[in-house]
Amino acid sequence: MESVYKKCFVTVGTTRFDLLCKYIQSSPVLLALRKIGCEEITMQIGNSNFETGDFEKDGVKLHLYRFKDTLKADISSADLIISHAGAGSCLEALDANKPLLVVVNEELMDNHQLELADQLQVDGHLYYCTCDTLISTLETVDFSWLTPMSKPNPSAFVKYIDSVFKVKGQS
Repeated sequence: MESVYKKCFVTVGTTRFDLLCKYIQSSPVLLALRKIGCEEITMQIGNSNFETGDFEKDGVKLHLYRFKDTLKADISSADLIISHAGAGSCLEALDANKPLLVVVNEELMDNHQLELADQLQVDGHLYYCTCDTLISTLETVDFSWLTPMSKPNPSAFVKYIDSVFKVKGQS
């Protein structure tokens, strides 16, 4: 049975990503999201140049806001997360074991976000696209193929640090 992603959470982080905010609210993207079951979108728009509030468009309920102290509740209640490629946003979504689609902001200079998104996709943890390929990505990817990131193992780190600093002759 194919998964249904009724609740979608979109985040652009603390910066501006007007293009992503515009695309998410466009009829073709909303239609693509509806095809995978999306009924409502909560969107953290940061400093992007859009009005906040609640409205409905093309059969999808939208709630737009700028900032909250934490995105934890929005992430945990979402069935699908669409995010900019900021490391913090990606890791928070992956830590919650949520299907993640990262949209790379091609307008950024020295785009380290693309490198991060590419490696996490190669490792099977997320899919990434650009605004221009958002619709085709939503129509073709299978989020059930994604693998959760393994949880950090602090004891392995401690063991490694101990081995590095072990003094010769000490048992």
